Amino acid sequence: MRVRQGDRDPEDLRATERHGNLLDQPYVVRPSWPYLQRKGDDMRAIVQDRYGDASVLRPAEIEKPEPGEGEVVVHVHAAGLDRGAWHLMAGLPLLVRPAFGLRAPKEPVRGREFAGRVEAIGAGVTGLAPGDEVAGVGEGCFAELARARVDRIAPAPAGLGPVDLAALPISGLTALQAVRDQARVEPGQRVLVIGASGGVGSLAVQIAKARGAHVTGTASPGKLDLVRELGAEPMDHTRPLTGVYDAVLDAGGHRPLRRLLPLLTPRGTLVIIGSEPGGRLLGGTDRQLRALLLSPVVRRRLRSFVSSENAADLRELFALAEAGTIRAVVGETLPLDELPEAMRRMVAGATRGKVVLVP
Repeated sequence: MRVRQGDRDPEDLRATERHGNLLDQPYVVRPSWPYLQRKGDDMRAIVQDRYGDASVLRPAEIEKPEPGEGEVVVHVHAAGLDRGAWHLMAGLPLLVRPAFGLRAPKEPVRGREFAGRVEAIGAGVTGLAPGDEVAGVGEGCFAELARARVDRIAPAPAGLGPVDLAALPISGLTALQAVRDQARVEPGQRVLVIGASGGVGSLAVQIAKARGAHVTGTASPGKLDLVRELGAEPMDHTRPLTGVYDAVLDAGGHRPLRRLLPLLTPRGTLVIIGSEPGGRLLGGTDRQLRALLLSPVVRRRLRSFVSSENAADLRELFALAEAGTIRAVVGETLPLDELPEAMRRMVAGATRGKVVLVP
């Protein structure tokens, strides 16, 4: 069983003051699922019956999934925790609920990025067989078994372990498409990545550098060393941002547009990747919508997007990782039954890079 890795950050202590004494509790390795009785056709999972904070998550025995047409069922070796899992757990912003359940989640299991082994294949699936190692985007990955569409997975590279691989799919696809397609980063350009110590930001830094850009990355004071290790010039995000850039990638800085636009060259590009302010109804999407509305009337390019989950980009991402060009920053690896704590730590900003859960 894997446990937490890494030293405490001063930011963790500030998060503790804001969110209670959870981070000060000693970590004790406990047997997973000690009180659940296994049934032959069931599997272990973390489920939720209602929207809310991390306290709605609980361990349970549920039916094993069956693959639909064009799908496979995988045995999950490791599952990445991304910000989208929090949105679906909390049911926020409220505009997501019509698609995922108005009063309660339609699907009880969160988690969408994984590394694992194919257990069963559905109708119409070719080129895959039980026993194949794959990774990508699935549904209900915080469980022993999960479903995945074959057009959203790719073969697992031999040189990457499941923990590192599980941290790549969603964060990596977002970072790759932000740098390559939205910002269109070219050699010699100056790029600023806001939130460079997070799951998406740390990969965006590396991908931009691989494309020949000079990269500056912002982070909290206790995480500037990580930004430096990734090859970017570190900038303390608690201070005013400075400089002029060909592209600014905002992976969670929450700053208003009026403070970001002066950072761009006259033909520069702002890509809003993620942000959480804006209230229960719109969340961070209000700033993204304003950027899209403003873009046609200003010289600078303002972009926001929803990443495309596709096998071709996963293969490109995995090839970069296998070659050592990029690496997933995994700050913590926890047993699956520690998902509620992992979720709290992510929300508190007390993690570096990604948290990965191991069933």
